[in-house]
Amino acid sequence: MAYRKTPAEVRRLEAAREHLVVRATEVVADVGWAQASVTAVADAAGIAAGSVYQHFASKSALAVEVFRRAAQREVDVLGEVLEGDGDPVGRLRLGVEVFARRALENPGLAYALLAAPAEPAVGAERLAFRRRYRALFAAVIDEGISAELLPGQDAEITAAALTGAIGEVLVYPLSASAAQDTDRLIDRLTALALRCAGAGAGAGP
Repeated sequence: MAYRKTPAEVRRLEAAREHLVVRATEVVADVGWAQASVTAVADAAGIAAGSVYQHFASKSALAVEVFRRAAQREVDVLGEVLEGDGDPVGRLRLGVEVFARRALENPGLAYALLAAPAEPAVGAERLAFRRRYRALFAAVIDEGISAELLPGQDAEITAAALTGAIGEVLVYPLSASAAQDTDRLIDRLTALALRCAGAGAGAGP
């Protein structure tokens, strides 16, 4: 008869795995993907390097889990704003502001999610999550068009442009060590996003 883990053992393993992912996320935010070695993560988690492989088959598998969890949190927050109450243009502005402010408050992790050099498996996840951001922006832009608050346009193309522009605007501030005027940067970024979507330009093709 095959050995089956007891419920207590399962809970212990799940807690250990969760602890490992949390510590790995902190290491990535601090030193980036390239320097987040299995040894560095194990040291941060207070375990032997070999113990990491009890939970993840490889460093790549751990990195993908770290990315997925951190990126999903940002997608969830953005979705709550863009799909929330209020007119679509106001939600678009607030969504860009919330996304940017969260990134600038945790620059190490945000840079890792948006642009830091990473292995191919993480790069593939990054592309997948960019599509999720685009879908959220496209939906709220479509709402704005239907409400005649935004001009007629291809919402998918505008959403793709917005997703790329927001990331590009944030890359240098996130990677720079110099102090940033966060409020000024966010004001300019949200203004750019609204211009990109045509807010105030009137409806029509």
